[in-house]
Amino acid sequence: MVIPPLVRTPRITDYLKPYVLKMHFTNKYVSAQVVHAPTATVACAASSQEKALRSCMESTRDVAAAGKIGKILGERLLYKDIPAVAVHLKKEQRYHGKVKAFIDTLRDAGVKLL
Repeated sequence: MVIPPLVRTPRITDYLKPYVLKMHFTNKYVSAQVVHAPTATVACAASSQEKALRSCMESTRDVAAAGKIGKILGERLLYKDIPAVAVHLKKEQRYHGKVKAFIDTLRDAGVKLL
């Protein structure tokens, strides 16, 4: 008797969470981007390195800068009709400080977090 191989169903996460939020904090800048996972392309991005944003920011690396970048990224996501993103925090990124400020302002801008 031959046992047929298992038929794997498509991953549900590919359909429910196609957009993934990636945050990067350095000693000088705050940046974040939303990646479309099936195609591995950047759907939207915001950074404190942008010339237009540096003039209106007091500092490019503190908690307030992370909050402003979160708000700007949220507005850009809603403009591109992306209502929800999945958040995967790295091991060293705890929900505290800059990460908390960024995620809270992104949520306040109207983006759902999965």
